[in-house]
Amino acid sequence: MNNPYGREHLVSAVVTSSKERQNLLQEARRLKSLVVPDRFLSDCEMLAIGAFTPLDGFMDEAEIDSVLKSLCLPNGLIWGIPIVILASKEQASTIKLKERIALLDKGRRVIAIMQVTSKFKYPKDKFCKEVFKTLDPAHPGVRAIKDSPDMFLAGPVKLLNRPSRNEIPPSYYLDPAQTREEFKKRKWSTIVAFQTRNPIHRAHEFLIKCALESVDGVLIHPLVGETKPDDIPAAIRVKCYEVLIKNYFNAERVVMSVLSTFMRYAGPREALNHAIIRKNYGCTHFIIGRDHAGVGNYYGPYEAQELFSSCAEKIGIIPVKFDNAFYCKKCEEMVTSKTCRHSQENHIHLSGTKFRGMLKEGINPPLEFSRKEVIDILIKWAKNS
Repeated sequence: MNNPYGREHLVSAVVTSSKERQNLLQEARRLKSLVVPDRFLSDCEMLAIGAFTPLDGFMDEAEIDSVLKSLCLPNGLIWGIPIVILASKEQASTIKLKERIALLDKGRRVIAIMQVTSKFKYPKDKFCKEVFKTLDPAHPGVRAIKDSPDMFLAGPVKLLNRPSRNEIPPSYYLDPAQTREEFKKRKWSTIVAFQTRNPIHRAHEFLIKCALESVDGVLIHPLVGETKPDDIPAAIRVKCYEVLIKNYFNAERVVMSVLSTFMRYAGPREALNHAIIRKNYGCTHFIIGRDHAGVGNYYGPYEAQELFSSCAEKIGIIPVKFDNAFYCKKCEEMVTSKTCRHSQENHIHLSGTKFRGMLKEGINPPLEFSRKEVIDILIKWAKNS
């Protein structure tokens, strides 16, 4: 099992003492408050549970600068995308430095208390150009940053309540300390992580099973925070993962947990953050396929693999890289260009985008595309949505 990233122990800022929690909830009533979008609240949780170790709070200007310019924190540790929270000028103007504020969800429930150590305006064009490699407003990550308020706040957080769970069973929300305990209980020393924001289709299944042959177990770790509006809802995807694991995997070699952070669609840089997160969850290997965390044509198909490979040793996690996988009608199985000699007319190429398009049009995807049990769940959802 891997050590946490950049320090001996995981960051832990979840308030577990009932007395301390009640005192802080009472204090929160007297504090200035900020109603925060779900995407930032999910990162409050990620910080508090240690998923973003060694970070214990939202980044300040020097940290953002360092990550954007050199892909590392000021202390030299590799980092891909700044972890930030934004507020309006009006809200920020009322907050004093070192003041504690309450972070609320849209229902005005207290999620966390944050000590604001700095507040500043940062050039959004610079941020987007470095992180997303584009200023195109059609890019979902660019649009999210441009649509957010202008002032960045920095400082540590203490988590008092978990954000809302999107109809997903709470048992799937495992913290890094919990996955580590589970791996220890199963006596796994090598664990490969699989990141996804889509239902697992046949190509994904192929990647996971190939990787699993060389390690003790796999962490199937779908991201269930905010994604694009046309992505399949997280609760539906979880049902797909359940039937796939039940029917087509050796469950003794699989742990499934969900990841509450949101998609940035930042391609290569996001691949680094995804790998660091999985290292904190205890994983020793990380699967990275074609166009990891990509969207549209903003990144090269293997650009994320190339950047991750150049940084993996410093991060301390082993990349498991795959070529584009597809079904070959001649081979009658999932293959890649490395293992199949047949011409393209024999190939059925699979992608989450193609899958979603077929569902939207009411077309049943072929069984070479996905397992019948998964297709049945998605067709039912598509008809009712």
